[in-house]
Amino acid sequence: MATALEKPPANLAPPAASRPTKGIRKYWRLYAAISPFYLLFLAFGLIPVGFSLYLSFHRWDGLGSMEWAGLSQYRYLISDSDFWHSIGNTIIIWALATFPMIFLAMVTAVMLNSAVRFKNFYRFAYFLPNVTSVVAIAIIFGSVFSTNFGLVNALLNAVGFHDIAWLNTPWGIKVAIASLMTWQWTGYNAIIFLAGLQTIPGELYEAARMDGAGPVQTFFRITLPLLRPTLLFVLVVSTVTGLQSFSEPQVLLQTTANDSTYAGGPGHSGQTMVLYFFQQTFDNNDFGYGAAVAWGIFVVVILFSIINWRLVQRRGED
Repeated sequence: MATALEKPPANLAPPAASRPTKGIRKYWRLYAAISPFYLLFLAFGLIPVGFSLYLSFHRWDGLGSMEWAGLSQYRYLISDSDFWHSIGNTIIIWALATFPMIFLAMVTAVMLNSAVRFKNFYRFAYFLPNVTSVVAIAIIFGSVFSTNFGLVNALLNAVGFHDIAWLNTPWGIKVAIASLMTWQWTGYNAIIFLAGLQTIPGELYEAARMDGAGPVQTFFRITLPLLRPTLLFVLVVSTVTGLQSFSEPQVLLQTTANDSTYAGGPGHSGQTMVLYFFQQTFDNNDFGYGAAVAWGIFVVVILFSIINWRLVQRRGED
């Protein structure tokens, strides 16, 4: 019979408290191999985000000492009519760009899915606008929507309409920016929709055809319900990117970008939230208020993403 003084078996597991330390020492090479990503994320992600939150409670011109401001920056932000105006502009431009873009992307994806020849060429051609420089394309779109020599006005004149000062009227500016964003993102989202279409079993379409369902019924009864997760992803991503539009209005309206009182075109009609943030931070050298604007933009983007997600989910449950 074993006594209390006997030596415990050699294969007895070590105490649980010593296991994590031993595991770290054993796999330190693996942790070192993946550490660059986390170090870069810490240096260029978490630390700047934390500093921007800290900065939003101070007044700072970027050179002198910081002055504590408390919540005054956010109180002024809530009452800032220019910021609310930029939110309205951003939402209108987002709506004008996103809904036509999703429709065109889905139609394009359906056509690509049914194409027999040159599939890879079509995919490359539709994806190309997304990898093209936004600055270069914005300059081209500025010429296309030019009042005197623009291609759009030339087409309007061809069918009997008068010229429209696209870049000098409030709605013309919004339509021009939205057209640029639609052109840029349609092909990208079409590829995402195409990936979703290819996950739908072909047997469902064959059964629907045998039951006498036409293309329209098949699309609304089979394709669209099964594409709902992909549609939700596209809508959320389009919301996040659309509400952060900056390069499009900045370059498209570059003739007036140097004048901070005229930023975004006449009446600040093209001044988006991020463009307003850029103006306050780098034109006015008010880094504290610019940080508060950035966090205001973050809240707006999160709210709209949640609203879109809830709407799509609720329709899916119905």
